[in-house]
Amino acid sequence: MSTIHFIGGEKGGVGKSLVARVLAQYFIDRSMPFVGFDTDRSHGALLRFYADFAEPAVLDQHDSLDPVMESALADPQRRVLVDLAAQTQQSLVSWLDDSDVLGFAEEQGLALTWWHVMDTGRDSVELLRQWLDEFGGRIKLVIVLNEVRGDRFEILDASGERERAESLGASVVTLRHLPDTTMQKIDRQSASFWAAVNHPDRAATGLGLLERQRVKIWLQRAYAELEKLDL
Repeated sequence: MSTIHFIGGEKGGVGKSLVARVLAQYFIDRSMPFVGFDTDRSHGALLRFYADFAEPAVLDQHDSLDPVMESALADPQRRVLVDLAAQTQQSLVSWLDDSDVLGFAEEQGLALTWWHVMDTGRDSVELLRQWLDEFGGRIKLVIVLNEVRGDRFEILDASGERERAESLGASVVTLRHLPDTTMQKIDRQSASFWAAVNHPDRAATGLGLLERQRVKIWLQRAYAELEKLDL
């Protein structure tokens, strides 16, 4: 059965594309077939870092995401990864509603997973509340606490939304912090995480020996979080 992973969170700069990149590298390293769809017309991370596995899917028409479903149906053994740009959730909701995508997916044996990527801000909590109001219990949910953007989630803890989500079956994973300078070097070279860990040529990634080691440990910890889930 194919699973479609929607990487969302609606808010710009929250780390959606970073999570999509980690998932892409995880699928590659675990020899799990997948295809990626990148909806960001200006800063497409999957197209930039994992071009051999991704194609564009700009949400500018009612049927823009139809190829996502078709790809999942074409190969039941292949996972589908959709990196959602900021401010695209309403387009996604309209697509889900207009075609009864949830009902269609159930009929076809497709699994849908929504990844809600969060930083420590109040707006991320409000966006989670809105998502739970509309889809809670209807779509599998994974909440990603992105410590790359900060590690104090008191607003979320005080809101009760995490407990509400978990009561509806949601999973919670944490993406640990990686030094900004290291991430900036990886991004500057448009290097995959595999290259960041394994490429011996400093000129190719901008990373020294210990920096590569830190990326390796960071990625191992991210993978340990993903291993908690049924992907």
